[in-house]
Amino acid sequence: MRILPLIGFLLVLFSCKQEPKQLTAQEIIDKAIETAGGEKYDTATIKFTFRNTKYSSQRENGNFELTRTITDSLGETQDVLTNTSFERFANGTKLILPDSTISKYSNSLNSVHYFVQLPYGLNASAVNKELVGEADIDGKKYFEIKVTFAQDGGGVDHEDIYMYWIAQDSFTVDYFAYKFYKDKGGIRFRKAYNPRVVNGLRFVDYENYKLEPWESVDMQTVDELFEAGKLVLLSEIKTEDVSVTLAKKQGSSD
Repeated sequence: MRILPLIGFLLVLFSCKQEPKQLTAQEIIDKAIETAGGEKYDTATIKFTFRNTKYSSQRENGNFELTRTITDSLGETQDVLTNTSFERFANGTKLILPDSTISKYSNSLNSVHYFVQLPYGLNASAVNKELVGEADIDGKKYFEIKVTFAQDGGGVDHEDIYMYWIAQDSFTVDYFAYKFYKDKGGIRFRKAYNPRVVNGLRFVDYENYKLEPWESVDMQTVDELFEAGKLVLLSEIKTEDVSVTLAKKQGSSD
């Protein structure tokens, strides 16, 4: 029997066996978005209440309309942000606003929708994604994705730095943190809880933590500081009265 040639063949066969392919940051984000609802976001009308203010978003063929409606003793104020403009109405009358005020209002409106609809939005053209490592939080394994923004299209807060911890088994965004420089700056760390699916889209609420001092903190270590009890609970961020309506696909008879 020719044992040696057979052994040599087996050694070559095993040596050619490839290691499992390492996912890229883009692939991880794609899977996270798909887990949260995927293409349903592209035609969804989403309504919710946040801090006693009503919000809605509508998307179709790449176009979007984001709204915020505030009702108080003075009546109703509505903000409307689209791909091309921002408008504010007071009791149905359009207001003329300076550019600086438009920027402030449109940024705050977009920010609420951005956080509520995470991870949708992480594939925007101005988003830079990098897989910087892996982590264990509360006995569960996570991918660590660092996100920065290009100046062109990244908004007024394009210098902010984000870190997302995405579960390796479920591809859910269970934690994220961001370092911001507006006003006095700071770091916030958010832990997701109360996950629920509304008409195919996944929503969560957050425990919102702060960290001080923050200036020299490596964002990749914020999860370790959280587990060590070094963060302070600042608030709870709850999205209430969520409803989702999906547009019918063209050609559908349902």
